[in-house]
Amino acid sequence: MSLMDRRQMLKLMATVSATGLAAACGIDDEDGAEKRGEPIKIGVIAPQTGGFKPIGEEMINGFQLFLDFHNNQLGGYPVEVIIADEGETPQSGRAALERLIKEDVLAITGVANSEVMLSLREPIEQARIPLIGSNASPRSLQGVIYIWRTSYVNDEPGLALGPLVKRQLRSTDRISLIAPDYTAGRDAIQGFRESFGADPRLSLPVIWTPFTTNPSRGSFRGAVQELLAQNPQAVYCFFAEAAAVEFLKELRGAGFRGRIYGPGFLTEGSVVDELGDAARGIITALNYSADLDNAANMRFTTSYRKKHGSSPTTYAMASYDAAQVLDRAIRLTKGDLTPQQVNLALGKIGLIDSPRGPWHFNQSRTPLQSWYLREVRRDGTVLGNVTLTELTTLG
Repeated sequence: MSLMDRRQMLKLMATVSATGLAAACGIDDEDGAEKRGEPIKIGVIAPQTGGFKPIGEEMINGFQLFLDFHNNQLGGYPVEVIIADEGETPQSGRAALERLIKEDVLAITGVANSEVMLSLREPIEQARIPLIGSNASPRSLQGVIYIWRTSYVNDEPGLALGPLVKRQLRSTDRISLIAPDYTAGRDAIQGFRESFGADPRLSLPVIWTPFTTNPSRGSFRGAVQELLAQNPQAVYCFFAEAAAVEFLKELRGAGFRGRIYGPGFLTEGSVVDELGDAARGIITALNYSADLDNAANMRFTTSYRKKHGSSPTTYAMASYDAAQVLDRAIRLTKGDLTPQQVNLALGKIGLIDSPRGPWHFNQSRTPLQSWYLREVRRDGTVLGNVTLTELTTLG
């Protein structure tokens, strides 16, 4: 499907949604649906410890906000949410999954770390319990039956951003690429290189750093010195949370004043607040920004800020949508509540009216969705990610 066809499809489906698709499908519990039977159990795998704990908190917050809007129900059924700590390793992630399987959950959502997601593939398929991943999304995770993703695919930020960076660089410029050497980092670099294409401005060797979610001061000193030795005019980098803060502090502290590009995770959450003016001008691509102008996002962001005192992130949004797709799928089972029937129903839910804009699952069980260009700017008195334009549609 061409890019124009995809955009036209999303716009058409958004119009259909606005004229009553949600009401026709009965997806909102405000229609007076009564609570039925015992609570259904939904498992959430999210980091409760380690460097990705802030991501885990956002994921839980987003999922819970949807429940708040719907009287703690999904599909008209009361819900018991069981949270299992993902930790930081595949071993801790599998332990979380095993606990949830023993709890006899109807479905599972969450997962922040791509290495963990890959390790869960086989046991999820064997257990035949649907997993709606709301963050981690390895490019190599293909051909699955019980794993769905409401987030993105790891290479998509780079695919979205590469052509724009190519246009912005001068003919004599060079851009350095740097990322942690693990699944998500490699995917992010691969997507950028593919969309940028063969070009002498992208001829510098990639700088790989060890993967860490809790870097100490000076952790990136050697990598930053290697990067500066390349004498680039721009940098494309993939880091998140504490690693993003530390890397960017060291990069700016070492004197780099060129342009910085990256996936939106580079400036999500508290990163901009911690960096202050050092974050100004960083350009990112992401499937969501809290300043998007649509009715679903206005409701979402207003309620999130009121409850938590901060703007929602893409982690919260994707988890909110995970609850939304489960709500729709559970209704479609018409009371035949088994994990297998919920999984079948997930393929029939159609368009989701999301804070990011309308989207739907594609054949690989990931979203067909818009990607946005953002820049860290002063917005009134607040420094934050400001949406500049829609870059493309991917999925």
